[in-house]
Amino acid sequence: MNNPHFGGLDLVILYPLLAIYKALLFVHIPYALGFSIILLTILIRFLLYPLISSQIKASKKMQELNPHLQKIKETHKGNSTMISQETMRLYKEHGVNPASGCLPVLIQLPVIFTLYSVLQNIIKAPDLVTLAINKVIQVDFLKLSGRIDQTFFGLPLGKTPWELTPHPLGLNLALLILLIPIATGVFQYIQSKMMFPKKPKEEGEVKKSDDFASIFATQSTYIFPIMIGFFSATFPIGLSLYWNTFTIFGIIQQYKITGNPWQKQLK
Repeated sequence: MNNPHFGGLDLVILYPLLAIYKALLFVHIPYALGFSIILLTILIRFLLYPLISSQIKASKKMQELNPHLQKIKETHKGNSTMISQETMRLYKEHGVNPASGCLPVLIQLPVIFTLYSVLQNIIKAPDLVTLAINKVIQVDFLKLSGRIDQTFFGLPLGKTPWELTPHPLGLNLALLILLIPIATGVFQYIQSKMMFPKKPKEEGEVKKSDDFASIFATQSTYIFPIMIGFFSATFPIGLSLYWNTFTIFGIIQQYKITGNPWQKQLK
C-alpha cells in the first residue's frame, strides 16, 4: 500500500475535515470519520449553493426555450445562418446565456477532485494516515493523537463493496453491502430525472427525433446512474458516502428551484 500524501490543495479540504472530526470526537460521537465526511459534504454543498442554483436555473430556462428552438430549426431548415441568428435573438429576448451553466461546473470540479484525493488518502492504513496528517498539519489542535476509526456502522470506509462481498459473516450482510451501489444509482437516477424531466405530450408535436439535446437527456437519465452505481461498487465506501450525501442535497436543491417534475407531467 502506498503511503498517504497530501498536497497543498488538499489542505483546503483536510483542515475543515479534521476540525469536524475532532469536534465529533470531543462530544463522543461514534463513527466520527463517516459523519465528518457527511458534514463536510453538506458544508461544501452550502458554499456552492448559489453557483449550483444559477446552473439549475439556466438549465431550466434552456429547457423552457427548447420548443421555440425546435420551431426555429423547422422554419429555417437548411439555413444555418438564419438558425444561428434567430437562436441568438431568442436567447437575448429571454435573457438566457447558454454558457452561464458552465461556470458553476468548472468551479465545482477542482473541489470535487480535491475532496476525492483527500478521502482516498485518509482511508488508507490508519497508522500511515496519522503520521502523514501530523506531518502536514501546522495547527496543534488538529493533529491526531491516535489512529482514525475508519469504520462507519461496522463497514470499513476504505474498502469497496466488491471487496466486502461475499461477506464472511453471511449472505444477508453481503446483500446489504451491495445496497450501497444500488442506492447510489437510484439517487443519481432521481436527480437525473429531475434535471431532464419528460416533456408533456402536447410539446412533443414538434419533431424531435433528430434533436440531440432530447436524445442526450433521455440517455443520460438511465446510462449515467447505471455508470455511477457500477463505479461506486469499485470505489471505497467513504467516497460513496460523500457522493450520496452530495446527490441527496442536490435533489433537495433541484426540488426547491424546479419543483416536482412528475407532478408537472400529470397536469
